[in-house]
Amino acid sequence: MRERHVLGISGGRDSAALAVHMSQAHPELEMEYFFTDTGKELPEVYEFLGKLEGFLGRPIAYLNPERGFDFWLEEYNTFLPSPKTRWCTRQLKIRPFEKWLWPALDAGDKVVSYVAIRSDEDYREGYSSTHPNLSVRLPFREEGIDKAAVNEILESAGVGLPKYYSWRSRSGCYFCFYQQKIEWVRLRERHKDRFDLAKAYEKNALEHGSPFTWSAGESLEELERPERIAAIERDHQKRVERQRARMVPNPLRTDNDMIDLDEIYGQAKVCISCHK
Repeated sequence: MRERHVLGISGGRDSAALAVHMSQAHPELEMEYFFTDTGKELPEVYEFLGKLEGFLGRPIAYLNPERGFDFWLEEYNTFLPSPKTRWCTRQLKIRPFEKWLWPALDAGDKVVSYVAIRSDEDYREGYSSTHPNLSVRLPFREEGIDKAAVNEILESAGVGLPKYYSWRSRSGCYFCFYQQKIEWVRLRERHKDRFDLAKAYEKNALEHGSPFTWSAGESLEELERPERIAAIERDHQKRVERQRARMVPNPLRTDNDMIDLDEIYGQAKVCISCHK
């Protein structure tokens, strides 16, 4: 029997900042870092993980599902995952995590899992332990660390933000159904091959009776029409301008600073296992 400390890294800023924070505040803990790799991540995610691993000086274990997205898509009758049926989170994120830890837990090990839910995220809940030997800690909530502090932790450490934050609001699969319309447009601009793969998944699913599309209310084929892209761009620009008009002047923030998509569209309800 032993006590283990594990910290899941999603490829996003919050979990990365928590890893940095714990390594600095609690160097005595032999923290085990892990990343549940769906195989459908953006290249920027892997680049950022490599940078973070270099700072931490410890390896990040990649937990790969025994069966990938294509297998589970077939198991679910080619129905795409959606906010109502998030089978992707269960099969590609939670299941590999439990498979990795359960043998040790059953053998008597005590495991503490650290989750990056910030102090300004009262609406969020983390992974609920389903094993008596597994406990969950929320250091950011316990210590009053919010989004601004998270950004400061990463900047001060020289790690910075993942590059995809310039056009995307969070980590996760490139075809995540929680993306905003403008994020699909940006995906098409920056990673046309990934957009086309997502479109192919969707086309196959619709042909087999799936009631869901990746983006609510329209297919990617419809979304990528030039007139539709122009409309999405116009709507996004109006939202940006409204948000800038509401912002309190801050001498530390220039007009050219990136506005977080969550500030523009509001906090989305997302999968905690994927987007922290």
